[in-house]
Amino acid sequence: MTYVPRPTVDGVLIDSLTRDKHIVIFGSSKQGKTCLRKYNLKEDEYIVVTCGNAWSLAHLHSAVLKAAGYTIEQTTTRTISGGNKIAAKISGKLRLGVLEVGTELGGDSSAEDTTETTEVALELDPSDVNDIIAALTEVDFRGFIVLEDFHYLPDETQRDFAVALKAFHEASDYSFIVVGVWLDQNRLIQFNGDLTGRVIAINADAWSKSELHQVISAGESLLNITFDERFKNDLVGGCFYSVSVVQETCHRACELQAVWSTRQSQVVIGRELSAPALIREVVDQQTARYNTFIANFSEGFQASELEMYKWLLAPVLLAGSEALEGGLAYNSIRNTIDEHHPRAPINPGNITQALQSTASLQARFNIKPIILDYDQTRRRLNVVDRGFLVWFKHQNLSDLVTSADLPDGLVTRQPALNLGDD
Repeated sequence: MTYVPRPTVDGVLIDSLTRDKHIVIFGSSKQGKTCLRKYNLKEDEYIVVTCGNAWSLAHLHSAVLKAAGYTIEQTTTRTISGGNKIAAKISGKLRLGVLEVGTELGGDSSAEDTTETTEVALELDPSDVNDIIAALTEVDFRGFIVLEDFHYLPDETQRDFAVALKAFHEASDYSFIVVGVWLDQNRLIQFNGDLTGRVIAINADAWSKSELHQVISAGESLLNITFDERFKNDLVGGCFYSVSVVQETCHRACELQAVWSTRQSQVVIGRELSAPALIREVVDQQTARYNTFIANFSEGFQASELEMYKWLLAPVLLAGSEALEGGLAYNSIRNTIDEHHPRAPINPGNITQALQSTASLQARFNIKPIILDYDQTRRRLNVVDRGFLVWFKHQNLSDLVTSADLPDGLVTRQPALNLGDD
């Protein structure tokens, strides 16, 4: 109810819906990506598939068919690639852009009405995009196909699906809306250059101070309250442009001043409250999750001689919140690692490989939402959880270094940071 349409985001989405192209909605976690879709599309205009971190392309395609109404069963027939084909069946009256399958048979007034149900049954290769298109066409499916949490898919699956997307664009009228936590506008195009011109990327991460004030104003109107101007300015100025932190802090302020529903007479909130203190209180609720992230990330996928993931945390922890907000350039990361790593200089290939696997590593440890993501286009490591930036600002660096199993002496030396572009 406090949703604020943004011309640079909502306007782009609305314009894109009729262009017969795939749409990618990206940004940091809890910045309104899902709300953007729900606000601008009706529920009967799309189906939703929430991606899993162990899915193959076959799993993803099967999930799309299930969301479209099919019942999926594995068969004993082998595909060319060596996997099993699936039996996809659909029957009865379907919803959401799929024509009703079934006919009403009626007689005269003395006859009993009966219903005949038509069943569609297909045997197909779930990894073959052509079979998936045929199955959706068989039941005359219409609507957008939304893939939530696309970033959790294994890198190989993301690459395979980027190839399949071109086929969906060329051989069908089906359009996908891919939603992912990253700050790389060209993520899918990196996986498949043929998607250039076939995909529209929408950055849902950007919130201006004016738009954040509008979010607060919408809540004020609904509750018949007014937040103190100092409180609002301090909140918007200290939230690192996180709309979720703004909403949670306002919610906490209302709780402290016993505002539980719409007031009959207007009341001013926040005169005696400290916005920075409440912001910290809100993000401190995530302390256990953030500490677990640091400890798990430093372990990497397995024990290794270079311990690259542990040392990737060194430039992150030494940078500071303000520097992290804009992302760390590859050269900055490499310089910091080489300055502190006992085996320096480190082969650049090892650093790049570790950076490209940051999202996969977090998915393995079930870190949701993810906190770090690497933008391969701009060669920058980004924090994609703005709450982490606020939390990090108030932490003791020595404690974080210990959690990451990095040498204690790391905090006594400043890294050679280069925050600009490479």
